[in-house]
Amino acid sequence: MLAPHHDGSPLHVSTQTPALGETVRVRLRVPAGEAGPAGLGLAALEAVSVRSNPNHEPRFAPAVLLGEHGGWAWWQAEVEVENPVHGYRFLLTGPAADAAGAGDAAGAGLPAQRWLNATGLHNIEPLDAEDFKLVASPADIGAPPEWLASSVLYQVFPDRFARSAAADGRELPEWAIAATWGDPVDPEPPARSTQFYGGDLDGVTERLGHLADLGVTLLYLTPVFAGRSNHRYDATNFDAVDPLLGGDEALVRLVEAAHARGIRVIGDLTSNHSGDAHEWFLAAHHHPESPESDFYYWKDAANDGYESWLGVPSLPKFNWASAELRRRFIEGSDSVVARWLKPPFNLDGWRIDVANMTGRLGAEDLNAEVRQTIRRTMVEVNPDTILLGESTNDAASDFQGDAWHGAMTYTTFTRPLWSWLMRPGSEAAGGIGFAGNRVPSYTGRQFHAAHTRFVAGFPWRTRLGTLNALNTHDTPRFATSALPGAVPVALGLSVTLPGIPVVFAGDEFGLTGVDGEASRTPIPWPLLEQDRAVAAAALAQDTARLYAELIALRRGQPALNGGGMRWLHVGDDVLVFVRESEENSVLVTAGRGDFSVTIPVAALGLAAGGAMGLQPLFGAEVAGAPGVQLAESDGEIRLSAHGPSFAAWAFSGVKMP
Repeated sequence: MLAPHHDGSPLHVSTQTPALGETVRVRLRVPAGEAGPAGLGLAALEAVSVRSNPNHEPRFAPAVLLGEHGGWAWWQAEVEVENPVHGYRFLLTGPAADAAGAGDAAGAGLPAQRWLNATGLHNIEPLDAEDFKLVASPADIGAPPEWLASSVLYQVFPDRFARSAAADGRELPEWAIAATWGDPVDPEPPARSTQFYGGDLDGVTERLGHLADLGVTLLYLTPVFAGRSNHRYDATNFDAVDPLLGGDEALVRLVEAAHARGIRVIGDLTSNHSGDAHEWFLAAHHHPESPESDFYYWKDAANDGYESWLGVPSLPKFNWASAELRRRFIEGSDSVVARWLKPPFNLDGWRIDVANMTGRLGAEDLNAEVRQTIRRTMVEVNPDTILLGESTNDAASDFQGDAWHGAMTYTTFTRPLWSWLMRPGSEAAGGIGFAGNRVPSYTGRQFHAAHTRFVAGFPWRTRLGTLNALNTHDTPRFATSALPGAVPVALGLSVTLPGIPVVFAGDEFGLTGVDGEASRTPIPWPLLEQDRAVAAAALAQDTARLYAELIALRRGQPALNGGGMRWLHVGDDVLVFVRESEENSVLVTAGRGDFSVTIPVAALGLAAGGAMGLQPLFGAEVAGAPGVQLAESDGEIRLSAHGPSFAAWAFSGVKMP
């Protein structure tokens, strides 16, 4: 797949943090020699220009040919960043076509043109929404912290991760249905939300060594504020950590211990709703004249009927038109948002639950105001924090660099991945969002098409902060219905595609679950710590080693942490791509079944014989050990394997003229 290429990485864009009014150099590379025009469908490449869209008025700027290196011709143009989100695309022009080449006489004599945008190469004018994007964030919003793009995230659902000895002495509330650690999860109401295992924050602290062994760098805790459920998304207050989790002091201990191991910690806030037992809601419900009355949407003067999340009565919806709600919750150094980022708690950021619905109801849309206020408050307290938003479907329109650093979404990676690597028709209930709660069947080409379509709308730096989750606490677990041998392929893609790899606690032990609640299985620590002769424990430990090895692959290769990406081959059963930076490059193959494909050595920017210098990192056939075979002959690299496979090789970084 020799084709012109551009992405938002430093190889192709001179700065990742432009200011308004700054001139940015953007670079396009085109295969040199005959391969370039042939791949374009042009007789020759005569000119390149950049079309941007300042103030929604198209503007063209010429690109200049910088020279050739490594089989690529590099072109460069200058773009002045005139808007906070400044879109641009490339126009490649060849010589005039004759009547036969044009397809009809009307096209004869006109220059042949191709457009390149974030979805690929086009022979007709594409949409502005699919342009590449430069983002100039104002100072009070700021750019994403540099550490985000190299993070590996581990998600913990506190009630189900680990239980300290202190949990034995805590009295349970009346709503809780007590369960012992080895009990199966009960998926039926009322236990679905009230079955209580007693995991706590000191339990997490005691298991931080496990996270460090995996290579995790970012711990995400689902809500830690008290609620009337095991998930705590129905908060009764935002001022204190649930005593059942150990209280405020337990959070302080956890964050301090995590930081000592080089692991950052983010919390989870529900900006769309509270619980119906929240002190604000109770004040408003019983006292319609109270200031808290404006915090919610009421359907009658008596404050009896109210709007709630998806009609669930226990989750009344916040009304962000209330200035007092903003002051208490999201605005300024005394707000809820700020409190937990400051000492002694020192959280490193927030994941916002139901971010897509926050501030939206009917004709009212305050979403941008809310997310930007949250981020301004965070920058005021600590600009080195991150802000992630849950938006599980087509999220791009809200994620344009004005607040969110990344999305917890399922369209860019999770749903395409499941559709390619799960048994067709598998049940998929819960928050994954498949029509009919069934997994469709995709080829590798369809995976590529879906992934490309949904990531195209994100600015590059937001794409780097978006989550590559195999599953989360709201979905079935991928391993439940994965094709045999598919877990290493899926995890390999999670750590090598642009974005943040995600481990939901228990994935590394092969846990399963048919929906979100059933996937919130207590980690079977006692079994895992028995003698390895126990078959289930042995299998789990093998899976944990796989996770540790692939996380180490991600963390050890500069190209996988912010480098650009090019597709080299897309087939029904195999995907081949390369991640690239000046420091190094990584060739990746992901196979669902048997495959044998060839790519030109020149596609890697290597001279003849150069493929033999590739360094195997994972999954390659080495010294007779089974794996993906790589061989070079007559200027081509042949890659082949039997059955599901994932492999990666490192080689030299990209040099520009």
